Amino acid sequence: MPSARETELLEAAYRYVLTHGLADVSLRPLAAAIGSSTRVLLYLFGSKEGLVRALLARARADELALLGDIGTGPGVVARLWDWLSAPAHRPLLTLWLEAYARSLVEPDGPWAGFARATVADWLEVLKAGQPEEVRETAAGLVSRTRELAVLRGALLDLLATGDGERVTAALRASLSP
Repeated sequence: MPSARETELLEAAYRYVLTHGLADVSLRPLAAAIGSSTRVLLYLFGSKEGLVRALLARARADELALLGDIGTGPGVVARLWDWLSAPAHRPLLTLWLEAYARSLVEPDGPWAGFARATVADWLEVLKAGQPEEVRETAAGLVSRTRELAVLRGALLDLLATGDGERVTAALRASLSP
């Protein structure tokens, strides 16, 4: 169980990386920005990698909590897109994208398994939107994978361009029967 100080510093560091990114975070500037020292951060998290792992777990918990509010049944993909395209979620999604990409090119260390875990998380959310008789079938998995690919592609485009209207129209058209 983390101490109150560890939780406080993790939350402050999380707010910092939502604004400044995580890949090139340096302990000294981070510690100064959150009112701590590198010595305290190393004591609480063991290493910079330990802190990065804790921040990734914190980001994933935030993402899963938000995804948990999407609900089940028809319309899950549209509700997911509404959530993804909300400007308030851009910092979390940019951090997610950074961690996702980093886990692909640096599969060891604190990034290990992040991309694979998020694919599984999102497929589960999409599964909840399918009719029960389809959920455990190969066709259901193919459909979820297609929806996930379209959502992720649209998200990349949205984060790169900020053109929500165009991207939303394309996403809705691609998911139409």
